[in-house]
Amino acid sequence: MAADMSKHAALDKYYSYSFLVPGMLVYGIIFVFPTLMSFFFSFTRWDLSTWTFIGFDNYKSFFHEYALVKSLSNTIVYAVLSSGCKVVLGLLLAVACCSKLRTKGYLEAVIYFPNILSPLAVGIMFSSLMHPTKGLFNQMLSLLGILGPDWLGNPRLALYSIILTDIWKGVGVSTVIYIAGIKAIPTEYYEACMVDGGNSLTKFANITVPLVRPARNTVIILSFIGGLRSFGLVWSMTQGGPGFASDVLASVIYKQYINGFYGLSIAGNVILLLLVSVIAFPLYRFLNRKEEML
Repeated sequence: MAADMSKHAALDKYYSYSFLVPGMLVYGIIFVFPTLMSFFFSFTRWDLSTWTFIGFDNYKSFFHEYALVKSLSNTIVYAVLSSGCKVVLGLLLAVACCSKLRTKGYLEAVIYFPNILSPLAVGIMFSSLMHPTKGLFNQMLSLLGILGPDWLGNPRLALYSIILTDIWKGVGVSTVIYIAGIKAIPTEYYEACMVDGGNSLTKFANITVPLVRPARNTVIILSFIGGLRSFGLVWSMTQGGPGFASDVLASVIYKQYINGFYGLSIAGNVILLLLVSVIAFPLYRFLNRKEEML
């Protein structure tokens, strides 16, 4: 009897695991196999039909060319600035949306609407708005007697202009996440703070900011990874120009691919994957560990 029960238990165990097989097969075919092949072809020179093993030459070329190294630094700057602004602005906008403003419903819609638009559409729109002579931004500055800059043509401003556009487009997602975090805070905490004589600033600093930490961690991770993988806005607004001033890793990878340097472009993809993994996973563990300590 005991043997039969153990046999049935073993069959039930294998039966439950069998439900994982289809998902594991799909995951292996779509993700694991292409990833392993990418690692292999990053060590080759190939033309989609034949390949030659060249070792680490693609990686050496990547780190010895100015344009490629510049794109790596631009990617870090893009991710840090865009994610940092989304973390701060998203929280402030979420607090406004959770206040007693009569227009908070309209405000939420306006803030989130840019996220619905495609990066290509947003890039084309802001390229027109940032035109040095015909753009709306410089025309408005001229009314104030200010000579507007060449937002996308100046090597010193191009990357930061794209970052501002990315913040405008993506801050809505951060705001929505923060709104969910703020609404999860028990109202009794705010009521107790008011009884003790606290004002709006006190409630924000002593209740909202500490208790919205899980939402903030989510915003940091998502916005930072999104910044590292940025491509659509960069390509639609400047295509990495002028020169290499606004190139990021993804745009350089695409340029190498369309020029026929497939092995070099795959090496760039591997570097991007490693960059995201090396930064994102330790950051995720650090934020979660800090949260558990509180």
